[in-house]
Amino acid sequence: MMEEIQVKAIQDLYADDFAVCYGCGRHNSEGHHLKTYLEDDVTVSRFKPKPYHTAIKGFVYGGLLASVVDCHGTGSASIFYAKENGIALAPGNAPRFVTANLNVNYRKPTPLGKTLVIKGRLREITAKKVITDIEVLADEIVTVSASVTAVLLPENFNK
Repeated sequence: MMEEIQVKAIQDLYADDFAVCYGCGRHNSEGHHLKTYLEDDVTVSRFKPKPYHTAIKGFVYGGLLASVVDCHGTGSASIFYAKENGIALAPGNAPRFVTANLNVNYRKPTPLGKTLVIKGRLREITAKKVITDIEVLADEIVTVSASVTAVLLPENFNK
């Protein structure tokens, strides 16, 4: 069941209708293509900002950091929800979540030129909501901490 996520990112298992997100959608040619995997009990994404993702020379723009935290949070929610509910993940059946609340704390300036590691830990899960605690690390130093409250989209959302 969850072993599949080790091979495929949760975003690669979203239904085609939900795979257009700028941050993580595989069908958005202009997007970031963030990929989220489960490693033990922690979700992990890796992302290297482009030189134009700058705020001040040499540092990453905070809006971009919030964006990758947002997508990592919803991807993490999908992974944790599937695990909690015994969903055997396969292409097209990953639960889809949207952000209800995003709380981002910028701890230190995030340097450009580094591959960032985004980690998520489950804080709370209910039938329709998942709350995760997210960290962004540059060279193993936490530069951003956040919490993401994500809510499950109903099956008939696009109908």
